[in-house]
Amino acid sequence: MEKLVKLNAVAVPLPIDNLDTDQIMPKQFLRGVDKSGLAKGTFFNLRCYPDGTRRPDCVFNKPGYEKAGIIVSSPNFGCGSSREHAVWGLMQIGIRAVIAPSFGEIFYSNCFNNGLLAAKVSREDGEAILEAVSGGKPVSLTIDVASRTISDGSREWPFELSDRHREMLLEGLDMVGSTLKDLDKIQAFRRQHEAAFPWMAGLAGKAKERLEREG
Repeated sequence: MEKLVKLNAVAVPLPIDNLDTDQIMPKQFLRGVDKSGLAKGTFFNLRCYPDGTRRPDCVFNKPGYEKAGIIVSSPNFGCGSSREHAVWGLMQIGIRAVIAPSFGEIFYSNCFNNGLLAAKVSREDGEAILEAVSGGKPVSLTIDVASRTISDGSREWPFELSDRHREMLLEGLDMVGSTLKDLDKIQAFRRQHEAAFPWMAGLAGKAKERLEREG
């Protein structure tokens, strides 16, 4: 995946509590069998009228927000269903980070497994950041993953990020890639476990062989 070390981008204010994955990626855009074409569906009901024409009052459609790379929102962003399409769609419209006081649990995991930063801030800081980007004109924020900070040029706010997720973003790793970094430790544990419990070694293979013989 593409590494995320430092991001400077226009931030879109979305002061909506409990903004769920059905709002991010409506169900009618889940019919594909791959990740392509999801940009059109991302926030469709917010950005467009039912016939597909753009809503002029939507912040995404206002001048200066065309290449926005950050969303600043309210608590419980990404709640609802587990559809990973929500994360894929956000990234396809150019979003690399979402800032909010809290996130839906599955959405939060999906973000980091796809290289999208879910920056968790305190409620007070979340309100301050929203106020900073909600003045009617596009405002750029700088997010430093290494230092876990967000800045508007005059103020700086910390955000919560585990060491594992920080490493994944800085090195461009998904969960599989992050796990494979510990492959030597995993293999060492397997050898120790099989030496201590030899009757458990290769159980899956033995079960498969038996089923094939009996089947």
